[in-house]
Amino acid sequence: MINPSANGWIEKYFLELSNTFPCSATDSLSFYKNIRKTGFIYGHIVSINNNSEHTISQWDPEEVSKIALLNTLFETYYFTTKQIDKKDFIDKTVHFYEKMTPKGFGILDKLLPSSDSSRLESIIEERVQTNKDIISRNFSHIVTNAILFVDILAYRHYLFNDEIPEKYLKKTEESIISLVSLALQIKTVKTSNDDLLIKLFDASLRYTKFSKVDIQTIEQLPLDYFKDDLEKFYLLDMAGLTVWNDGILDNEESYFLHKVAQILQLSDEITRESIQDITDFITAYKSEIQYFNYSNPVKHFYEQTTSSVEFLIKRNKNRLSKEIVESKELMHLIMQSTKRDLDASEKKKVKKQLLDICKSVPSLTIFLLPGGSLLLPILIKFIPQILPSAFNENLED
Repeated sequence: MINPSANGWIEKYFLELSNTFPCSATDSLSFYKNIRKTGFIYGHIVSINNNSEHTISQWDPEEVSKIALLNTLFETYYFTTKQIDKKDFIDKTVHFYEKMTPKGFGILDKLLPSSDSSRLESIIEERVQTNKDIISRNFSHIVTNAILFVDILAYRHYLFNDEIPEKYLKKTEESIISLVSLALQIKTVKTSNDDLLIKLFDASLRYTKFSKVDIQTIEQLPLDYFKDDLEKFYLLDMAGLTVWNDGILDNEESYFLHKVAQILQLSDEITRESIQDITDFITAYKSEIQYFNYSNPVKHFYEQTTSSVEFLIKRNKNRLSKEIVESKELMHLIMQSTKRDLDASEKKKVKKQLLDICKSVPSLTIFLLPGGSLLLPILIKFIPQILPSAFNENLED
């Protein structure tokens, strides 16, 4: 199984991919639709193309985003060049990110590994994140970069020309945010999700700021700058995602989307498909999409955090079990806690020893972050599930 949190996961990705083709699309629309089905366009990934033997439940949201970004980059490489050359792909992709990353910004200012695949792993990790702190991440409801498809659009330009058009990334971000801003202005029914959608986009921006957008009419949108069909499909989807409201479009919203499509020189059929696909996707996955679940932030934080911690505990079950069993004092206190309430001093010892164990398991260093000790009760809750059966029987006795 690929572990996107361990070094060498890109090499393993290509090993598992073997000689299968990364995509079967023969035209831009079918290529884009295949990506859209995965949720990559909408910032909520539900599947990974060509990895049908795996389910994304094996990975946490950040790991899913890493795999999805690599997979989509490779599909774009094949779709554009018609080649399946792992080394050339990695070389080109690393060079692409070197070109697109401004001096003084981000991952490329850091000391990167010498191996190109390791460098790409580091770059992808940086690209998918908008917040590395698990505590802040859960409270802000933003897990990963919501506009990763901009990387794909720029990458396609790079593959064609060995260059990225001057100011392309800034221009694309500004156009997306201008479009989203204008769509919010014409939206008839305003909801609390609108502000969260803005925050989601704003946290994902690299080259511009949402607050600087000042577009008042659809005619002011710089949409004629975009010539590639993939760019046009994406811009239309971003507008549709913004005005979406329980699958119902009023006349003004419908006119707006069709006007955007007209300026982009897209057909009514493509516009209708875009609207329907957004409706179907959100209807199917609304309960999982973070910015639709803000009504109870405390409940949401607990559910998200519990899920993340449970995932990490299961992945490190054997090592955790061994460390806990070998700590005689900790085991004694755990057994005592089933018979009586521990006093303050004993609780402090349990907390300290659990944190010491977490230090020895790299994946569990989240407990050592500021505020991470607040997550310890979640870890304690799962301890009976990870201990050998004999110890569980002792706990019950």
